[in-house]
Amino acid sequence: MYNTKQLDEYLEKLFEEKQYPSISVCIRGPEGIIFEKGYGYCDMNKTKKAGTDTIYGIASMSKSMTALACAILETEGKLSFSDPVTNYFPNFSIPGTPRESVTLRHLAMHTAGIPPIPPLEWSIVMNTSGRDSDAARKLRESSPNKMDTIDDIIDYISNSGAYEPLGAPGECMSYSNDAYALLSYVVDQAAGMTLEKFLEERIFKPLGMSRTVLDLDGKEAVALANGDIADLFDLDDEGKLYADQIWSVLPPYRGCACVKSTARDITKYYQMLSQHGIFEGRQIIDPHAVEILIGHEFPETRYPFYCFGLNKRTKNGKVICEHSGGLHGVSTHGGLIMGGYSMTALCNQGDVSAEPFVWACYNLILGLPLNTSHAFAIPSGKKFSMPEAVVGTYISREAVPSYCIVTQDDDSNLVANYYDENLVLHYCEETLFSARTADDPDTQRTTMRFLIRNGKAWGVRCYTRVFQRIN
Repeated sequence: MYNTKQLDEYLEKLFEEKQYPSISVCIRGPEGIIFEKGYGYCDMNKTKKAGTDTIYGIASMSKSMTALACAILETEGKLSFSDPVTNYFPNFSIPGTPRESVTLRHLAMHTAGIPPIPPLEWSIVMNTSGRDSDAARKLRESSPNKMDTIDDIIDYISNSGAYEPLGAPGECMSYSNDAYALLSYVVDQAAGMTLEKFLEERIFKPLGMSRTVLDLDGKEAVALANGDIADLFDLDDEGKLYADQIWSVLPPYRGCACVKSTARDITKYYQMLSQHGIFEGRQIIDPHAVEILIGHEFPETRYPFYCFGLNKRTKNGKVICEHSGGLHGVSTHGGLIMGGYSMTALCNQGDVSAEPFVWACYNLILGLPLNTSHAFAIPSGKKFSMPEAVVGTYISREAVPSYCIVTQDDDSNLVANYYDENLVLHYCEETLFSARTADDPDTQRTTMRFLIRNGKAWGVRCYTRVFQRIN
């Protein structure tokens, strides 16, 4: 039914073009595994071939598991997404915001009003031994403490005075690792056991995810792996590829980035969600919990909408839910097509994209050409009517401050310097732009949606993170 030979050839060519160390790809359908293959080698010496049982980090793909734990607990009456965060953390507050108005729902949907802030990056550099870089040294110098407890994060959010909230709770979506750090500890309290134990007993073990674990430093993953675990590749300050086995350690962010797994295991998880909690004929998770996570409460359009831990969108008449992940030595993407299909691609190099590999997997199932793009920001060929409203400098303080500087070129085209890369802004619709380089106008680097109030943009959402105007 599916031309998996053609898919293999397409992925092989894509892998050669990208020159990643390795990537592991798996697709499941109602009939079982449709396709699985590892490409490349997991180590610098090319002695360990990648496979679909090779353990990789999955980084932020962990978030939906934490959200699902909360959804399960809601079905059992142990918490509600409508609960104020202060029910669990009495000292929590966002400056200028009524304390009781920030709920677990806002955390799960990244709509609490918290902009990109640095605690996660501080936590990594202060708790991970054996790695160094210019950026890491600067971050260590700026960190107020080890950032190794949830109280450290709460104190920064509540008392630092170092950021301007994005608006009232529910008003503005901006991706927040800190929100999912809080949810991790909500599960601890509501479940009466650690998130780690809850995931193992209620999700991983029932699904047969025997090569999946939430652990902080990779030691448990190494013990599970029996040697079949990917080394972690990245570029050093000179742009040279290197590999190590030093997992990012970020203790309070356990439920937002610390799961290690395999392509085979992750597709079990996503397939279960795509079948309303059923896997291999067994009801593993209450269907109401899956409905809470990604159900009909959330819109179904071609534009990605962040539900609880997963982005939801449509393509070719089908509903897709998905998420990416990225850390040192980790770049992943995975998702599901409602009705029994799941797919994932796990790569062991940081700061690259596994998304095109998963797009090809979606396309196989949807009956589309394998190279069909899933980008939602489509250039219209038109000019934006208010360029003066968006020209300016915008900042993200997620790590060392990063900037998005929007100007007009000599031909009055909008351009941006984004993370020190020069991009041309192609107008799509409303206030949405597709940002691309002049040398490669067919490849989208990011999307930019400008948030305009009273004739002037106060911020720009670069994919999912809101940069705030500073001039």
